[in-house]
Amino acid sequence: MPLYEASVFPAVVLDIGTAYTKCGFAGEMGPRYIIASQVKIRTGQVRKIWDFKNADDLYEILKEFLKHLYFRHITIKSQDRRVVVCESLLCPTVFRETLAKVLFQYFEVPSVYFVPSHLSALYTLGVSKGLVMDVGYKEASVFPIYEGRPILNAYQMLPLAGQAIHRNLKVLLQNSVNAAGNGEATAKTSVENLTEEILEDIKVRCCFVTSMSRAKQIFAVHCGKADSNKLPTPPVALDYPLDGDRFLHINGNTREEACEVLFEQDNEEMSLATMILDSLIKCPIDVRKDLAENIVIMGGTSILPGFYSRLQKELYDQLNKTKYMDALKLKVFKFHQPPSKENYTAWLGGAIAGAMITLPNRSVSRETFLENNSLPDWCKIQDKTEQY
Repeated sequence: MPLYEASVFPAVVLDIGTAYTKCGFAGEMGPRYIIASQVKIRTGQVRKIWDFKNADDLYEILKEFLKHLYFRHITIKSQDRRVVVCESLLCPTVFRETLAKVLFQYFEVPSVYFVPSHLSALYTLGVSKGLVMDVGYKEASVFPIYEGRPILNAYQMLPLAGQAIHRNLKVLLQNSVNAAGNGEATAKTSVENLTEEILEDIKVRCCFVTSMSRAKQIFAVHCGKADSNKLPTPPVALDYPLDGDRFLHINGNTREEACEVLFEQDNEEMSLATMILDSLIKCPIDVRKDLAENIVIMGGTSILPGFYSRLQKELYDQLNKTKYMDALKLKVFKFHQPPSKENYTAWLGGAIAGAMITLPNRSVSRETFLENNSLPDWCKIQDKTEQY
């Protein structure tokens, strides 16, 4: 029996992230469209999908957003296509229930399959075990998955992602303007009025993750443990165009230090590297080695230049500490390279899941949802006679 089936109407695959939504069709190598997770509602106000007040408010937001997707972008008849939704394992119940209600009641889709995004990332590699880290916009999360099953008690989550970089970048820009003197009042106003979209563009175009050796030198100077003359030579400064003939000067230190918030440990000694190590400690001892040698990174923030190299060196550096050396006994960390960019790895896994012949049996049908008016939880053990 073939693993994949050719269909005249391939399923619609949605990955609704905090900042961006990826949409396309099952069986394809990449999403057709990547758009901001926001919509202009009837009052003319632009609303972000995840900034909802209650279930009714979310229903209206999702209805307008999906209407925009179906009729402005993918331009198909919703009643003819199954839907695959890539969701986080910790997605709020109110969101998935409301999304299902919109899809089944308003758009009348035949079925919906909710696939965990961390698990779908492994579909792209054809492996059943791995430590999946998602570094997106609002938070970074780590889920170990072994033989296709997530180890829930070992998950880690911290607000160390794109939004944290944006906040740090804005502070660094304000400090650099203040250090320039009082003659930069216009530049100071420009920095204060920077939007999230502009900060993201500056991050993507100008910033990078520096090496661990340079980061340690910079940290020593900032903490007063070394003289300022021992700072490494900063990278080249850049002028970022704002509008018209206005430019924002971005010095080399800002470009280099903006992403340090991901690796600087807080009072609880937590960073991206310690998240991985703490997750491994909570896993059964006999699976730690396999997980450490099958690390998968996804999420748009991880595309930053230098991210992989820095994370790997941070892992080995933290492993030398007594806290982890005695508990883990690991020597090697290995990273997979999925056949996609990190920002749509989960979507690609959903596209693979949506092309399998098992899709109808794993999906929730419209008739079942309208009869029960609720979704089965993803971890609920269903009777084999029930069809979802």
